[in-house]
Amino acid sequence: MTCLIKYIVRTSILLSCVLSVGFVYAADIKNVRMWLAPDNTRLVFDLSGPVTHKIFTLNKPDRLVLDINNAAVKTRLSKLNLKGSPIKQVRTSTKGKNLRVVLDLNKSIRPRSFDLKPNDQYGHRLVLDLFNTAKETVVKKATPSDAKGKLRDIVIAIDAGHGGEDPGAIGAGRVREKDVVLGISKEVKRLIDKEKGFKAELIRSGDYYISLRGRTKKARNKNADLFVSIHADAFKDSRARGASVWVLSSRGATSEVGRWLARKENSADLIGGVGSVSLEDKDDVLAGVLLDMSMTASRSDSLQIASKIHGNVGKFAKMHKSRVESAGFMVLKSPDIPSILVETGFISNPGEARLLKTAAYQRKMAKAIYAGIKSHFWNKPPAYTYIAYKKNGGYKQSGQRRYQVVSGDTLSVIASRHGVKLNVLRKTNDIKGDKIRIGQVLRIPTS
Repeated sequence: MTCLIKYIVRTSILLSCVLSVGFVYAADIKNVRMWLAPDNTRLVFDLSGPVTHKIFTLNKPDRLVLDINNAAVKTRLSKLNLKGSPIKQVRTSTKGKNLRVVLDLNKSIRPRSFDLKPNDQYGHRLVLDLFNTAKETVVKKATPSDAKGKLRDIVIAIDAGHGGEDPGAIGAGRVREKDVVLGISKEVKRLIDKEKGFKAELIRSGDYYISLRGRTKKARNKNADLFVSIHADAFKDSRARGASVWVLSSRGATSEVGRWLARKENSADLIGGVGSVSLEDKDDVLAGVLLDMSMTASRSDSLQIASKIHGNVGKFAKMHKSRVESAGFMVLKSPDIPSILVETGFISNPGEARLLKTAAYQRKMAKAIYAGIKSHFWNKPPAYTYIAYKKNGGYKQSGQRRYQVVSGDTLSVIASRHGVKLNVLRKTNDIKGDKIRIGQVLRIPTS
């Protein structure tokens, strides 16, 4: 009996201690950060450990509810600056060990959530994306018939790598890749927009994150004639240095054609630049041929532009390799848009990091990229553009324009790119078959 009494007393004291201290939680929310993008808002919850969670929406009024199991808030959510976001206020409540976070909204959103494991910069994180449903519209790709005789600008999509939660590489002096490449991208845009007949579109105009597929999708929605992704390299050895220019590898191109074909049945994606071609009404063989042709033409143009930029940058900077390099980078995988990636230098190299963070060097790099783009498109302007009109001396009056064949061209690709029928192109140039040669000048009918 004495032992039983002692056991009861000890148990009571232990239970009393647990109740006085409170619950022991699996994870604490240590901090909350928010990033605003034009079409979405991202909330990042910094956690002391992994959690399980679920989300759901409520309407009348609009709310988003986030339930996190076995978690506690150890920061002030009221410190968030909600200006410009779809969030009116943030409320929390607890039920046992479970935490509920309620976002009162001022508009309807489409939510997405996911966990992130620790990396070099952060620990465990829970990411909550709020997509603006009003801006999730499909942009119709321009076609020759849409132009109705009007001349269009050549559109250059400029992609500053990383952003928001993803700082990219961090160099000496804590210089961040996402800041350097945004500065260079904005300067490239400024130079391009000054040039009549050209228009630049920034994929990322501020400090926020965009997925890799999302970047190429934005370029397609802008009807881009070229996609340029700008980065700053990093390596574990700080002695590594040099800029580089990249295009899609043949293996990467093959895998991407396969991906597009696999999703063709449920896709209304368009290929072929301004002379857009839908895949959804084509059989598998024809769709495969069209995709392969489009990707071949796109890679050929990409290599030509990349070579010009490589040469320009090499005039003032050390190049990592003496030639344009190739890899299967995700952001280069657009079958219908020539795409290149410019590594402006090794931010992990103290000397190059010091240069890259200066406005003067960023302007020099931007000018080299811009000059390569301008040179290519004056040599090979797309149809129905102001640059093509000026180069060919006013083809709207003559009913024809000229085009010089370059490496990688085929007669069918040229016809598709310029929006003319293959048999009309043959007849105009008195060509019996499909054989053409590099340097040959073709007459392109415009009616």
